[in-house]
Amino acid sequence: MSSKKNIYVTQPYLPPLEEFIPYLEQIWNNKILTNGGPFHQQLETALCEYLGVDHIALFTNGTIALVTALQALRITGEVITTPYSFVATSHSLLWNGIKPVFVDIDPNTFNLDPAKIEAAITPQTTAIMPVHCYGHPCDVEAIQRIADNYNLKLIYDAAHAFGVQDAQGSILRHGDLSVLSFHATKVFNTFEGGAIICPDAKTKVRIDQLKNFGHVGEVNVVAPGINGKMSEFNAALGLLQLKYIDQAIARRKGIYEAYRERLEGTIGIRCLGDAGEKVANYAYFPILVDPDYPISRDDLYQKLKDHGIHPRRYFYPLISDFPMYRGLPSAHRENLPCATAAAQRVLCLPIYPNLEISAVDEITNLIGTNSHG
Repeated sequence: MSSKKNIYVTQPYLPPLEEFIPYLEQIWNNKILTNGGPFHQQLETALCEYLGVDHIALFTNGTIALVTALQALRITGEVITTPYSFVATSHSLLWNGIKPVFVDIDPNTFNLDPAKIEAAITPQTTAIMPVHCYGHPCDVEAIQRIADNYNLKLIYDAAHAFGVQDAQGSILRHGDLSVLSFHATKVFNTFEGGAIICPDAKTKVRIDQLKNFGHVGEVNVVAPGINGKMSEFNAALGLLQLKYIDQAIARRKGIYEAYRERLEGTIGIRCLGDAGEKVANYAYFPILVDPDYPISRDDLYQKLKDHGIHPRRYFYPLISDFPMYRGLPSAHRENLPCATAAAQRVLCLPIYPNLEISAVDEITNLIGTNSHG
């Protein structure tokens, strides 16, 4: 592949510019830029309908949404979570003065392993924060049983899981709260944005207060909230994106299937299992570079980059390896063998709606070539 054209692991889907101009003109004309304006309200309603949920609170980004979700449930002490995620997951705990307790992942799904959770529970444990990694649902039933048995709150980091369903409906209905990211790299994006799925109207009211500095009316502040509001500009982008979301996911599915077909039988390359009966969103395409592949994961990473392909080692290093976490007893690598192995072998290949199948062919041909050239 020519180095003149770089292909990155993801690119945001951008609807036609001319379709956004009327939204922009309306923002200018009504002079409402933020604070729950008309586009913000329209997007909340539209997302509830699309996702099959009753209440949703929009945010400026997914990280602030995670921070606020923890505040809304008054989480303190220790929270059990995964080391195999983007750092925002555990950073949201530190921002709330909460101690993360890392538990290993399932080697097949890369999600938090329910069989390892109970051994990590202490008298200080107040909640569990799993991640639907790559958009593949966690074992929600098993995790919920543990939360119920120990009277723990359950917050899902569902940053990757927009539109994902199981046999009963939206995966976002599980737990006390689920948190979405609408960052530009996500399946559905508002350039920057996020949301909390709320189980009832009362919880949404509290969350809406917390994301607006804790204000109730003009003169009363009832909690130490934050500025987490989504702007009208971002909400308008979301409304436009939502018109094309099914088309974008269908395109992702085609690329996902093309990768699986072309990589089948490649010695030393293993694809993660698909979502099976669950409805996937094809957010990522991770492969595992096994020891019998002719070169290392990092050598393959560099080989692709040398040809203008820019994959990502999601997630490497582990969260637990970063300086602010590695001193925790639960962060020791001997406690996290599956997560450590995954971080050393995983490589996420480019997948986004506008990626040409010819590019998939070139990428898979490079992976199937044993030399460094």
